[in-house]
Amino acid sequence: MTREIARMVNPALQHIAPYKVEGGQQAEIKLNQNESPFDVPMWLKEEIVGEFIKEPWNRYPDILPYQAMNAYANFLGISPDMVMMSNGSNEMLYTIFLACLGRGRKVLIPEPSFSLYEKLALLLDSQIVGVPMHANLDFDVEAIIRAARDESVDFIVISTPNNPTSKSLSLEEVRLIAESSDALVLVDEAYIEFSRQRSLLELIHELPNLMVLRTMSKAIALAGVRIGFAIANPALMQEIAKPKIPFASSRLAEITLRKVLANYSLVTDSVAYILHEREKLYTAISSLKKIEVFESDTNFLIVRVPDASDVFERLYCAGILVRNVSGYHLMENCLRFNVGLIEENQQLLAALSAL
Repeated sequence: MTREIARMVNPALQHIAPYKVEGGQQAEIKLNQNESPFDVPMWLKEEIVGEFIKEPWNRYPDILPYQAMNAYANFLGISPDMVMMSNGSNEMLYTIFLACLGRGRKVLIPEPSFSLYEKLALLLDSQIVGVPMHANLDFDVEAIIRAARDESVDFIVISTPNNPTSKSLSLEEVRLIAESSDALVLVDEAYIEFSRQRSLLELIHELPNLMVLRTMSKAIALAGVRIGFAIANPALMQEIAKPKIPFASSRLAEITLRKVLANYSLVTDSVAYILHEREKLYTAISSLKKIEVFESDTNFLIVRVPDASDVFERLYCAGILVRNVSGYHLMENCLRFNVGLIEENQQLLAALSAL
């Protein structure tokens, strides 16, 4: 960035890099973005598109996608005024951070965690209170509670199950964190469908400072449609809604969400497959020499290898795209890959064995 450009833009941009995906987003075997290996079936796509064609494309959608929000609220068994839909959960993160943070406010972020949390905090000129994980990548609950109290933080964001570590907090651990602090607590449950732990939605009526974030991009296989949700008590949701971008969700996304929820057995079947294959992969990799594999609560696995950059390149040359997450704190020489189709998983195992 030149000095002249730096003078004209937000000073925080000097400490932020554009988002990029190493190796790109195309490969013979693509396992680098934690996507579902299963697309929405063609018969359901045709049903969705058939309804969308009848919509007036020259008219704006609703300010918020109320029909989809009502459908998701009914699916969860909660009141519609506790739900807000967004153009992917990333847009909802921008909305929530804008509503809750600003200059001089403090946000607690366990390390390592989803990189967008830190990026948004820096853009909003907020102070980041980082709390490292344990060496085995488990959350340090006592350290989180202590730091939240000692630093008097305003906001706590927790990804559980966590990306990139694949580890979870229990419901009781999050309850303890939320009850021990006056801070707002955002729990990102992007991978909750794959978790052994219970969802924090059980506590949404009990804890007034709790917000839960959901995405339709992982288990529900709608990464290309961009659908996310926030769930909170109605009074808090009214405040979060104030910086929300209007008309951000298309009618296509709204129709897709309703149709997929009506055929949710597709999701439960794919999740069952992923969990089964995850355990098979974990067991097989555990037997390989010079590779450490971490137990996972998500749809992906983390492995530590002697040289992550070398292994990444050699897998890439073999047509297998994974994610090098070595840049994260505590994750030196670690790679991340999601569960794929059976043949893809077998080829990955064969390649790792050969290496």
